[in-house]
Amino acid sequence: MTNTAATNRSEQAVDTPRWGPVVVMALAMLMVTLEMSLSAVTLPSIGQELDVGSGAAKWVILAYALPTAALAIPAGRWVDRADIRLVFLGAVTAVGLTSVLAALAPNFWVLLVARVLQGATGAMVVAIYIPVVASSVPGRLRGRALGYVATIMPLGSMAGSSLGGFVADAYGWRPVFLVKIPVLLVVLWLGARMMPRGRGGLPLPDRTLLADVLVLGGAVTALLLAFDRVENGSAYVAGVLAVVAAGLAVLWTRLRSSKAIVALVRRPTFGLPLLSLQLTGTFIGLSLFLLPFFVADVLHAGAEMMGLAMMFFVGGVAVGSPLSGRLTDRHPPHRIAALGGALTLTGLLSTLTLDGQAGLVDLAWRLALIGFGQGVFGAPNNTAMLAATPTDMIGTGGGVGATVRTLAFTVGPAVASLAYGLGGGGAKGFRTGVVVLAVLQVGGLLAMLGGRVMARGTKEPIAEKPQVPAAERPARV
Repeated sequence: MTNTAATNRSEQAVDTPRWGPVVVMALAMLMVTLEMSLSAVTLPSIGQELDVGSGAAKWVILAYALPTAALAIPAGRWVDRADIRLVFLGAVTAVGLTSVLAALAPNFWVLLVARVLQGATGAMVVAIYIPVVASSVPGRLRGRALGYVATIMPLGSMAGSSLGGFVADAYGWRPVFLVKIPVLLVVLWLGARMMPRGRGGLPLPDRTLLADVLVLGGAVTALLLAFDRVENGSAYVAGVLAVVAAGLAVLWTRLRSSKAIVALVRRPTFGLPLLSLQLTGTFIGLSLFLLPFFVADVLHAGAEMMGLAMMFFVGGVAVGSPLSGRLTDRHPPHRIAALGGALTLTGLLSTLTLDGQAGLVDLAWRLALIGFGQGVFGAPNNTAMLAATPTDMIGTGGGVGATVRTLAFTVGPAVASLAYGLGGGGAKGFRTGVVVLAVLQVGGLLAMLGGRVMARGTKEPIAEKPQVPAAERPARV
């Protein structure tokens, strides 16, 4: 049995899987993901050396995250007209050069400029992630390919964070930006030999693309900053930014370049999995806000306990992702993604039973369950959206997914922070936050199930489970 939704659109173009580009792409995505965790461990030493406070130092992370999210959709549109091999080589090279610039920054403002440029180049890497998978692996194996990428990233990120902490303690913050350079050189060398060649070269951005960057990018940036202000208690500033984001979003929907994207999002087979991604991704509010405060305020324990417990979350993702990829290639992706969402919801609800006597084991198994659920959710969710995306919009669809994922990871902590405060903090505030996040998880689960139900009532293709001759079944990897 295999998933044929994506196969219907591009199977004729890819008959034999090429796993080399998928592995190279996974390593490149890992380098982009590492920028968040690696830079986080440098904030104290950056603040000390460059004489800035913790609030200013936080912009080292925001300066990277904002352009990565804001440029994802315009970058995806551009990639749909470009040679993905040339884009890959140029983007990976730019990631390396901007990392060197960050390491050599003579002052804080130059460092922020370097981080913005790093985020922009990271957006280009993210934009070619789905197109590389689509052009390298036939539809019947895409779930497995997406699962492999999702496995490499959390394991590498965990190892990279540990390495970054060691380097920062021993040599300062500047070498931390350089630790990935050897891997980038290997990725560049492998990419030059393995990445599929395409047509289109590197076209110059036209006026519609530049308008997308300014208007849509501005809307995403304003919205992310609004949620950041919510977390910092600046309600008035957050409200103004939210209004600006809404105005720019409305303006963007009136642009000619937005029509195809809006039409894609309105398709149930794409839009509902996208909504599920947005709602389910808010789970991050538990690990980034609620649990750290619970550990500190209720358990009266240090960050070490939370750090150890998070290793079990990463382990759960690493186990769930490859399993999910294999299941997605044999069963409808909506069903597997819904299973992942249900597991995440179960793990989230289990935290309501935590009390002041909880220990590391109590945190660890709950986070492992949540991580496993997220690992199961990721590959089929991406596969479902890829299956619903026209072949000439694969990069754009990937950019939409990347933007929504970033928004979810921003909304989650902001919502958790608000609920925690409304609940009065402590154990009561923790449980209030968990309940709110659980409601969002239920919405994500219903959206994923609704995607399949609605698709059955339309002429849009959905993933089914046809029989595959034994000779065509994928070999074990």
